[in-house]
Amino acid sequence: MGAGTSIWNQAQVRAGAVIGEHCVISKGVYIDSGVVIGNRVKIQNYVSVYQGVILEDGVFCGPHCVFTNDLQPRAINPDGALKGAADWQVVPTRVREGAAIGANAVIVCGVTIGRWAMVGAGAVVTRDVPDYGLVVGNPARLRGFVCPCGHKLEPETLEAGQVTAVCPACGRSTGIPVSIWEQAGG
Repeated sequence: MGAGTSIWNQAQVRAGAVIGEHCVISKGVYIDSGVVIGNRVKIQNYVSVYQGVILEDGVFCGPHCVFTNDLQPRAINPDGALKGAADWQVVPTRVREGAAIGANAVIVCGVTIGRWAMVGAGAVVTRDVPDYGLVVGNPARLRGFVCPCGHKLEPETLEAGQVTAVCPACGRSTGIPVSIWEQAGG
């Protein structure tokens, strides 16, 4: 656990987890063995972060969101024997720098959530989310792009295969490849 990190009551951090500096691990959070958490990460109440998950610097996880780690979950083998650690394979998930995940979202294992992306509350993420992508729904669909400050980006110019989008709140410009922009219905 890094310097300046706080872990609230009823949180459980398993041996082998790595937590960076200046993180906030809120009430009732579960962090499994082998999880890697960067610096300045905020994990809100009752989030479950299972083995195989990497949260890069500055990630936000809203209350009650959950990360899965098994694409074929079963309690028992076909012969009826209880499954053990050798009977399943962890499928890794990565959440890139600055991304935010809304309350009650489910992140199905094997995906990457891009830098500064935003996952809406209650979304079920079943595929990769691009950098700055805004996804909502079940299954989560790309509906736009967001600025690092959190506001939705507006398209401004198109040149050389890239849309330059501008934040109406802070004025920051962000380049998004046209092929990705079009996936959001742009």
